Amino acid sequence: MRVSTRGDYACRALLSLALHEGEPGPTSVRDIATRTALPQPYLEQILLVLKGAGLVKSKRGVGGGYTLARPPEEILLSQIIAAADGPISLGDFGKPHQDGSCDHEGHCVLLAIWNVAGEHMREHLEDYTLAKIASAANGTSPWPKLHH
Repeated sequence: MRVSTRGDYACRALLSLALHEGEPGPTSVRDIATRTALPQPYLEQILLVLKGAGLVKSKRGVGGGYTLARPPEEILLSQIIAAADGPISLGDFGKPHQDGSCDHEGHCVLLAIWNVAGEHMREHLEDYTLAKIASAANGTSPWPKLHH
């Protein structure tokens, strides 16, 4: 699975909102762009998509901008990536035991592996809330690392 640039930017934008959550009022797109060093026009498009997915709320006019639609403890990394990129999977390979996949040598077992790997990816990304990532970014909780 590849997290697209759009998925990465979406996560960075919402992490920025989570890191500044204690500040009053919405955050302007310009401020988010400055803090994250992301291109503002692209960021505006992404925020509209995230708004459509119910992850952020917007306020128009002077002092307008974006706020998280839910507390950062309730927003999962998997939800942000799925909103930006669509369903999380390794690729569009189909499912084992469907569409004649088991009629071809070895095909079925590989499909099962890709599906299991995609499921691990989803579970891993569901393990991270914006709050958890923000505290790691702030140095107040452990950094994510591989467990051997």
